Amino acid sequence: MSEPTFPPSDPRRTAASPWQRRLGVLLATALLCGALPAQAQSGGSTRKPARTPATPKVAPAPAPVTPAAPATPAAAVPGAAAAEAAAAPASRRGGDHIVAIVNRELVTNSEVQLRVARIEQEAARSGTRLPDRDTLQREVLDQLIDERAQLSQARESGTRVDEAEIDRALANVAAQNQLSVAQLRERLRAEGMDYVRFRETLRDQMLLERVREREVQGRIRIVDADIESWLTEQRQKNGAATEYNAAQILLALPENATPDQVAQKRQLGVTILQRLRAGEDFAALVREFSDAAKDNGGELGLRRADRLPDLFVDALTPLRAGEVAPQVLRSGAGLHILKLVERRDAALTVTQQRARHILLRPGAGLTQETILRRMAGWKRQVEAGSARFEDLARQHSEDGSAAQGGDLGWAGPGQFVPEFEQALSALRPGGLSDPVVSRFGVHLIQLLERREVRLDVREQRELARNALREQKSEEAYAEWARDVRARAYVELRDPPGP
Repeated sequence: MSEPTFPPSDPRRTAASPWQRRLGVLLATALLCGALPAQAQSGGSTRKPARTPATPKVAPAPAPVTPAAPATPAAAVPGAAAAEAAAAPASRRGGDHIVAIVNRELVTNSEVQLRVARIEQEAARSGTRLPDRDTLQREVLDQLIDERAQLSQARESGTRVDEAEIDRALANVAAQNQLSVAQLRERLRAEGMDYVRFRETLRDQMLLERVREREVQGRIRIVDADIESWLTEQRQKNGAATEYNAAQILLALPENATPDQVAQKRQLGVTILQRLRAGEDFAALVREFSDAAKDNGGELGLRRADRLPDLFVDALTPLRAGEVAPQVLRSGAGLHILKLVERRDAALTVTQQRARHILLRPGAGLTQETILRRMAGWKRQVEAGSARFEDLARQHSEDGSAAQGGDLGWAGPGQFVPEFEQALSALRPGGLSDPVVSRFGVHLIQLLERREVRLDVREQRELARNALREQKSEEAYAEWARDVRARAYVELRDPPGP
């Protein structure tokens, strides 16, 4: 089965579903270097999309590999025998053989070898280290078995993808690659891929994503306690703290105050509290009694909780703005009567970066080494002032952001693939990176601006909910995949003898 799961050229990684990231390069390689948007595949994503992914262009594809024979559903089970009989003629004609039967679906050796070859090509291009070939083949076979088991369940579940949806997805693929549907068909034909089979493969992937989305989301439960726990953890990591502005009336006591002195001051404090409860003005009583600063009604100004005595924080925490602590507090300095003037709850801040890039992909007649030299030259031109970055991006970039001069807009942490984000974080505004190699090709990156954004309460909770959904999605998908595999009929086949 060929795989129209094309990697987007935009270095943002937010559009991928958790299971797509888990499959990694197994689902990130394809015969065409184009992009099938996540929305077209699955009808939704478990991650909150930051923005619409950029529109990639078609780059020259690697040398075509003869596609594997499609899995042919059998009429019934003893399914294994029926399915094998249905596919045996094609297997013999192509020198291929069946390596596994999963329910009524077949996995052929040519499929395994095709996917292994793609992974090895991708690893060679990106510098990824792979296990030995035997281990890699076992992992690929295991992944294909999982996919077949899930596809079988998807079909049995009654979920459908109608022809109109397939047409829209194909139009989307064509548009993302700046082709008409007719041109896409011609491109597929040139790459040795049958258009009807391509449609059916696309249907299978859309069906799989739809069922995965439904099944995984149904297993995820996020409660308020989870959100609060996540926010507390993040605030601690980021050093975020609630800020308080308190006003105080201080009744000072000498260092070695006698019990009688303490009792007299405490009685005065109780009297002041009673007058406050009767409606007298706090600032007026500050001027009359306080032994501390009397300007501005005794206000201390906004201070982080970690810059206030624990005694004060404990007393202020349950109060609303304008309320007075119900008890007189004792410290080493004396007795305190506190009023909460203002509270600013701890807020998370995120660093956002606005960048632009030029993307080129290696292909026929354009090696990675050639691209690296070309981009190094462009970098020198921009730094010397003989060329503008945005003009070079419009002329040369193979990313959909080319029309905007390569501008990717504002993005928060974790929204770019690691290689891109690492290079970006090392830049100062206006700075240019050296050429950066990622799974999408080679990038030349310029940082435009960087800013700190304070999230309000709603945004913080939404951030927490999305992060927890992503975390739990990984676990829920793994659990669902294990359940599907455990219920599937799986028969492994040895290669035929000489």
